[in-house]
Amino acid sequence: MSRPAALRCLEGMSTHSTNVTKVVVLGGGYAGTLAASHLRTDPDTEVTLVNPRPEFVQRIRLHQLVAGTGEATLGFDGLLAAGVRLVVDGAARIDRDARRVELESGAALDYDYLVYAVGSRGAVPPAHAYPIAEVEHARRLRAALADLPLDAPVTVVGGGLTGIETAAELAERGRAVTLVTGGTLAPSLSEKGRRSIAGTLAGLGVTVLDDVVTEVREDAVVLGGGELAAALTVWTAGFEVPDLAARSGLRTDEVGRLVTDDTLTSVDDGRIVAAGDAAAPSGRALRMSCQAAQPMGLQAARTVLSRIAGTEPRALDPRFVGSCVSVGRHAGTVQVARKDDTPLDVVIGGRMGAAVKEFVCRGTMMSIRGEARRPGSIARLLGSGRPARQEVS
Repeated sequence: MSRPAALRCLEGMSTHSTNVTKVVVLGGGYAGTLAASHLRTDPDTEVTLVNPRPEFVQRIRLHQLVAGTGEATLGFDGLLAAGVRLVVDGAARIDRDARRVELESGAALDYDYLVYAVGSRGAVPPAHAYPIAEVEHARRLRAALADLPLDAPVTVVGGGLTGIETAAELAERGRAVTLVTGGTLAPSLSEKGRRSIAGTLAGLGVTVLDDVVTEVREDAVVLGGGELAAALTVWTAGFEVPDLAARSGLRTDEVGRLVTDDTLTSVDDGRIVAAGDAAAPSGRALRMSCQAAQPMGLQAARTVLSRIAGTEPRALDPRFVGSCVSVGRHAGTVQVARKDDTPLDVVIGGRMGAAVKEFVCRGTMMSIRGEARRPGSIARLLGSGRPARQEVS
């Protein structure tokens, strides 16, 4: 977005009384979008959402975008509560002393409170490999696949949920796919869950190799156990977070997540609250997922609202229920888990698994739309937290 366009967005903001609290939300993903709408439960908050795109990206559907079986973007209309202003731009730096966010366009936004929900991105792949974690990457990969014969060998690197979903989606469309897991297929699932996925992948004709990629070439991948022909290589191994917090002088964990207390407040600055993939509550990160992002987005907004009201915020109380993996359009695996996200030996597979996964994907967006229509409406669904253990000055 050009500087003049960004400035027009900012100049279009209405002027309010000095009782208004300015809250800037960085990132319009699952956590940030929900947080922005929930903040409007207080009509005296002036909420600005900063996002680098004018569209909401459903990351959990990017594999469908790649395969041509679905779309992964939505306009923000209907996803943000009335009164939330969208600024299409990127955040370049947080000036904590001035309480200002410097934008990539050259404009700036002042804030009383900041919600840091910048999300995550795929790790930088080797040359000749295609990433998939961003919508721009997915579109580029889809175009590259369109130029390949259907029987050209495709290698997907990464045995996590993204790699599994991508490999299955492409195989179901008739592609010759090999999935290289890096050691273990679906390591976050139980043995029963892994068997469910492996059986479905085999039925789709996906070759699964528990090997490690040491090099990616234009027409092959080099493995620990040999070489594999690959007309195209998809890289789904690993995620990282933006370095905005570190560049702004805020304390981060070893991979760059903003370190917070249990209320999601930065340990360095009581005016900055974090949510989603780029947050590390009490120095520990939750699994990157919309299942974690949405309650964190809600909690971040509640923390800000508590501080505005002069009350003690409650602490995040994450409650996982499991993982849902689509294995093509007609099968899936639902892994039931304990509250702490450790898997149980309970799995739903096949068509029922696919139905549950689709229900979860739709339900995720329904909750965002519901909160936009009536801020505060999904509070009971996502939990109310628990008493905080520590206070940040």
